[in-house]
Amino acid sequence: MLSMAILAGGLATRMRPLTEKIPKSMIEIDDKPFIYHQLMLLRENGIGHVVMCLGYLGGMIEDYVGKGNKFGMSIDYSYDGDVLLGTGGAIRKALKYLPDKFFVLYGDSYLDIDYKEIEQAYLTSEKAGLMTVYKNKDLFDKSNVVFEDGKLLEYSKKHKSPRMQHIDYGLGILRKQDFTGVAPYTAVDLAGIYTKLAEENELYGYEVFKRFYEIGSKEGLGDLADYLKARDKLV
Repeated sequence: MLSMAILAGGLATRMRPLTEKIPKSMIEIDDKPFIYHQLMLLRENGIGHVVMCLGYLGGMIEDYVGKGNKFGMSIDYSYDGDVLLGTGGAIRKALKYLPDKFFVLYGDSYLDIDYKEIEQAYLTSEKAGLMTVYKNKDLFDKSNVVFEDGKLLEYSKKHKSPRMQHIDYGLGILRKQDFTGVAPYTAVDLAGIYTKLAEENELYGYEVFKRFYEIGSKEGLGDLADYLKARDKLV
């Protein structure tokens, strides 16, 4: 399986006061930090190597997770430093820990899907990158993807159109060379990387039909807590 880069360096201002003294990944659900649930899910799906891209209070995450032994994983850490680098800049700085192709996941996302199947779809596609998409219709957030007839035709967080019925689901696959134009220690949004690949017809769209869960809002946190309780009963 490909390595996984997890973007967990944000300030989590929307989740205050919960995140005044802890990073978002350390918010507890069922007496365990969110990062525990996220990493266990990834391990269930065969992910063996994770690179944590950290910033705000990131040392607390490293102290808890360690080298990954208790998760059956190998885990490396990359810190933004004094200046927040944004999602794209954080990946750029972490490239030394990553192979040529790798998964990218947002640090507040819990995506209970088949990662192995997605990896295989990407390798078969022969595209430079992959973006998982979900037919959102502005339900959970503003849709930002034109996905028609099984093809990703457009992606933009800035320029919206009525044709955008899908949303970036939160899991992607990229290559090291996609970041060659990003200067070191520069703040860059990952959305710009995806947009460029979409414009070049090099971004494969993989449609997902199961809703995503996240802890970027108090409502999302509650939904995930309910989902995990139901999932535990099934397991």
